[in-house]
Amino acid sequence: MSDRRTLFRNGTVLTVDPQLGQMEGADVLVEGRRILEVGHGIEAGDAEVVDATDMIVMPGFVDSHRHLWQALIRHIGSDWTHGQYLTGVHVGLSGDYRAEDTYLGNLVGALEAIDSGITTLLDWSHNIDSPEQGDGAIQALQESGMRSVFAHGGGATMWQLPSTVPHTRDVLRIKDQYFSSDDQLMTMAIGLRGPQFSTPEVAIEDWKLIQELGCRVTVHNGDGEWGKSRPVAWMHEHGMLSDKVTHVHCCSLADDEFQMIADSGGTASVSADVEAQMGLGWPATGKLLKVGVRPSLSVDVCVSNGGDMFNAMKATIAIQRGLDNAAEATPGEQAGIELSCHDVIEFATIEGARALGLDHVTGSLTPGKDADIICIRTDNLAMTPLNNPAGALVYSGHPGMVDSVMVRGEWLKRHGKLTYGDVAGLRQRASAARDVLFERALERPSTADARTGGSWIPGIHRVPR
Repeated sequence: MSDRRTLFRNGTVLTVDPQLGQMEGADVLVEGRRILEVGHGIEAGDAEVVDATDMIVMPGFVDSHRHLWQALIRHIGSDWTHGQYLTGVHVGLSGDYRAEDTYLGNLVGALEAIDSGITTLLDWSHNIDSPEQGDGAIQALQESGMRSVFAHGGGATMWQLPSTVPHTRDVLRIKDQYFSSDDQLMTMAIGLRGPQFSTPEVAIEDWKLIQELGCRVTVHNGDGEWGKSRPVAWMHEHGMLSDKVTHVHCCSLADDEFQMIADSGGTASVSADVEAQMGLGWPATGKLLKVGVRPSLSVDVCVSNGGDMFNAMKATIAIQRGLDNAAEATPGEQAGIELSCHDVIEFATIEGARALGLDHVTGSLTPGKDADIICIRTDNLAMTPLNNPAGALVYSGHPGMVDSVMVRGEWLKRHGKLTYGDVAGLRQRASAARDVLFERALERPSTADARTGGSWIPGIHRVPR
């Protein structure tokens, strides 16, 4: 391991470590890949000094659930419901993706995440219909340099709902080929369709495969009407709940199902921005907190929404505070705010790391953990004067303020610029691939009217029950 040192000097340090807390005019010392010391007046000899004056220094954001491959079709569904998304994407465009498209979508999406301060991301990869698509998705994650969890979620043929197609066993080849160590920058999970989006028989067969693999599990439970079928209760009855399962969304689960998640030690991922926009139900932040489950946050789909954690934090806190206020007998007269800005920052960092099984290496600026660090500029009018760093970050922060991003001691963004090579060339390749994708889509009945520009509204796909 390299003994190269980097010293972040004189920053407003949000450690997200309960013992260290928030520090003003503080330093963070990195040696090699790890955080060595956090405090004031640290002396580090010949370390590279990063002047963090007028910056918030904090752990990188952790996105616990995102479908990266969809970056090629970003914002095409900003006016779609969830049913229209299923029609336009899973019944439609996903079937026209080539391995190269999956690779480009993943790479563009990963670099977008890094650019906005996300250092760790779970790629809920459910556009893998061939070994080549799986290899392409993984190659892109490796090239990006970010910390990632590759969650193999199958491909288009597995997402004709409710699915009768078992999870592909090529996932065994992928695990053997790419995931020989748990100490890698990229680790593995399984994206389980579960009882909500597959037949019970397929859900049971998929679970047997998961037991064979020994991976963590991430599963969509509680999405709109589909989530009212008691998917968590079904999983509980079949012995599928544990502390290695992350439940995504949870909007329309029954009250007793939240308690089942808590009792199992399971984690949850809230995508408040998408949940509200697509009509999946009210984000479950408050219901999860009520049973003692502190949620992580996720972007979910850039098909409709933005791809940064700042929007996710704003949506989460705004919607939950609105729900809390509306529940009062006299709205606006509650005793105090229940969900704080610092809570939401924890959701976006350490709770994300915990949901991915990575809280021992990332999610807080704790000495001994890997150096996944971001610097956010505060030398602008929106943040001046900096009276409440957590409040300023949640309510005024945006990707343009992210000055620097470090993952495991390596710079991925510096002085406002990604260190990745030819970003302009990548953008051109992505746009060209998008054009070809939509040309192919015109030949498919379900997407015969597909087009860019914002006017395409697919029909609604309904899952029979």
